[in-house]
Amino acid sequence: MSDVISIKQKRYQKELKYEKKMLRELSLTEIKNQMNFCFGKMIDNGRKKIIEEACVDYAIEAFLLGAKYSRFGYYGETMDAANKRCQHEEKRLIDEFYDYFLNWGKVKINDVSYDELYIASEHYIHTFWQEGFIKGEKRYKLRLH
Repeated sequence: MSDVISIKQKRYQKELKYEKKMLRELSLTEIKNQMNFCFGKMIDNGRKKIIEEACVDYAIEAFLLGAKYSRFGYYGETMDAANKRCQHEEKRLIDEFYDYFLNWGKVKINDVSYDELYIASEHYIHTFWQEGFIKGEKRYKLRLH
């Protein structure tokens, strides 16, 4: 006889399985290229490793958030409408990423204004959210979810 598990555990296992499948479609070179595109002039060579780790972590989080909301795109919502559903979560990711840059990254603020850094952080997170949304929607259309 098999073990009895709760619905909450089953949902959690299903979500983990989906996230693992989605992460196969995200490459580390894409993340590094986008990091260099968004923050190339802001990153000091001495702090590059610290910031690179955070960029990878936040890119994965944004990608998985977009993939999670791609289900709504499959059912007919536009990307913008789905993005408005998770605007609070995406905003939290952007703010945490920006705070990380200010507190741990110790970015050279002399060359870059706070606004530029926030806009770059916003662009970085939103780019990976969109990528996750598109790839997740594709998986739903192919019934690979």
